[in-house]
Amino acid sequence: MKNPSSLDFLTEALRRLPGVGPKSAQRIAYHLMQHDREGAALMSRALSEAVERVKHCALCNTFTENEICETCLDTERDATQLCVVETPGDQLMIEQTLTFKGLYFVLMGRLSPLDGIGPKDLHLDKLIARATDGVVTEVVLATNFTNEGEATAHYISETLKTRGLKVSRLARGVPVGGELEYVDAGTIARAMLDRRST
Repeated sequence: MKNPSSLDFLTEALRRLPGVGPKSAQRIAYHLMQHDREGAALMSRALSEAVERVKHCALCNTFTENEICETCLDTERDATQLCVVETPGDQLMIEQTLTFKGLYFVLMGRLSPLDGIGPKDLHLDKLIARATDGVVTEVVLATNFTNEGEATAHYISETLKTRGLKVSRLARGVPVGGELEYVDAGTIARAMLDRRST
């Protein structure tokens, strides 16, 4: 069997990206080679540099180029609050709201027994050590509202409550600007159950 060509190798590499199937990978590869070789070279250098330099923060597990990330080093943040998220992208979204001034722990995934992802795969021992450091008083669970995210939040909540920590969960409900007529029944039901006084 002959070795794959460089173009085939590129196409297969591009298929590793989420949401990119065989045809899309082939189109991207052809586009880069035909119309944007300079862009392809730039992507190659950027990817190589990121793989070499980016690692996990020793405290919160997010991506950083240093031992400890800038957020964890920020003395202006409230170290008594720890927000648990699934991914660095989730952390970024919460930061953009400008509503949370505490620190984070990034799981880099969620519990998913069907995919073979258990507590050890999410570094939950590291999370527990961080949450029980004597400084943290509240853990905010901001995992996604998927079945796996809910299971992850429940597992973490039960684990931390037994250690005397206050554990809260992001509220769920009708999106800002949403009209009830167009919101699914499950979201409306959850909004009704999680209602608060005004």
